[in-house]
Amino acid sequence: MNTELEELYQQVILDHSKRPRNFGELPGAVSVHGDNPSCGDEIDLHVKFRADGGVEDIKFTGSGCAISQSSASLMTMKLKGKPRAEAEEFLRAFHQLVTTDTAPTVKGFGDLILLGGVRKFPQRVKCAMLAWRAFEQALHEPGGAVTTEEG
Repeated sequence: MNTELEELYQQVILDHSKRPRNFGELPGAVSVHGDNPSCGDEIDLHVKFRADGGVEDIKFTGSGCAISQSSASLMTMKLKGKPRAEAEEFLRAFHQLVTTDTAPTVKGFGDLILLGGVRKFPQRVKCAMLAWRAFEQALHEPGGAVTTEEG
């Protein structure tokens, strides 16, 4: 990663971790709890789905490292208002980004691309994926709240 890209990465990660977007409760939403026992990251993801399965609104609460919090913040910005198929495509593309050297082909990926550097640090991949795994679970639980914990 070149110096300019590293600086941009740090700025975006710090900005989203200090001032997360879409942080808060979302009454009447599907709620999924996710945690990463190896580092202590926790997230409660709240998703309101439209009748057609699209993402009407999405918010999160929780605590953890800068990577987990900024990934959740960026994710909520990208997925809010998306049709279900497009949201699922973002999920697959983000997983591919942080686990392989393959660049995502999804339009509108934006600052999410900056999190691709975590693939060099396997423990950090779990941090970056925490909110996305919670979203994946929420996709399969459209009718109600579900809580899962690892470990």
